[in-house]
Amino acid sequence: MIKLKTFINLIALSTALYLLPSLSIAGNQRYEVLSAATKQMMSASISDQKPIFSSFMNDQEKQTWIVPRLNYIKKRFIDEEEAINFLVTIHYEATRAGLDPDLILGLIKVESNFKKYAISSVGARGYMQIMPFWIDIIGEKNHNLFHLRTNLRYGCTILRHYIDIEKGNIHRALGRYNGSLGKDKYPNAVLNSVKILKEQAK
Repeated sequence: MIKLKTFINLIALSTALYLLPSLSIAGNQRYEVLSAATKQMMSASISDQKPIFSSFMNDQEKQTWIVPRLNYIKKRFIDEEEAINFLVTIHYEATRAGLDPDLILGLIKVESNFKKYAISSVGARGYMQIMPFWIDIIGEKNHNLFHLRTNLRYGCTILRHYIDIEKGNIHRALGRYNGSLGKDKYPNAVLNSVKILKEQAK
């Protein structure tokens, strides 16, 4: 029979492996000094508490977008309702930041493989693998990076910032997001995931 101590160690290892993102190229945003104006703008975006509205024009548009993407992610969630809430939240936060929701889905696939409690080897957290230092820079101490909307709000705000810095160059912005600017592996992985998603959603 397996010893109790060995069994406990196996459980701990399994849990750790589950929490880790599926790819080693995830979650390594670099600290960069922000201007006062940029910091203020990003902080305002993070803390905006305006009532949440639907980012879909109507129910038909909502169903058209959600249904094919539901098939793409539903195996990662406990039930369909949770998966739908995840997609609706992604669409809202991405649209709010002026981003393609499919880009965020592709990024999440690469960063955390849709694991809510993923933690990278350098401490990045959640679906979009946010580094905790961002809380000190643009957030508030009580922000929980494992909370769905909070995680997506940070991730979309940060990616929008990098896209603006790179004057719309998505490839370079993704490199900045991952802390691997100048290398192709991460941006290509995200953009390939987006391509596959869009093809499946046709």
